[in-house]
Amino acid sequence: MTLSADPDLKQIFETCRTIAVVGCSPNPERAGNYVARYLQERGYRVIPVNPGHQTLLGERCYASLRDIPEPVDMIDCFRRSEFIPDIVEDAIAIGAKVIWMQLGVIHKEAALRAEAAGMKVVMNRCPIIDYPRLFPSR
Repeated sequence: MTLSADPDLKQIFETCRTIAVVGCSPNPERAGNYVARYLQERGYRVIPVNPGHQTLLGERCYASLRDIPEPVDMIDCFRRSEFIPDIVEDAIAIGAKVIWMQLGVIHKEAALRAEAAGMKVVMNRCPIIDYPRLFPSR
């Protein structure tokens, strides 16, 4: 069951502190950059994942989720829907708790796979929209 209720989303933001951003972009005009920066500014540890870069947003950038040497709570996906099954498999392999698919990114089979592995799933939503709505004073 994909999560969309405010209490569920709020709980994700309150419990997840380390977020890997798959498809993080060096272009400040792309959502894969400015959403990651927004999360950093709210105190989250953001780990960029993009095989074409060594560093992004002042952080070491990793080629894949499996290369990250520390625990990750949430995976924020800025990749097209057809790439989500592989991202979910990597997220399961590293023990992530949440997979968050951005606006327009939907993959029901991958969501079911993630849920079966014990992960929480959010699809077709964006933290930069939900966070300020849920935490207006932060």
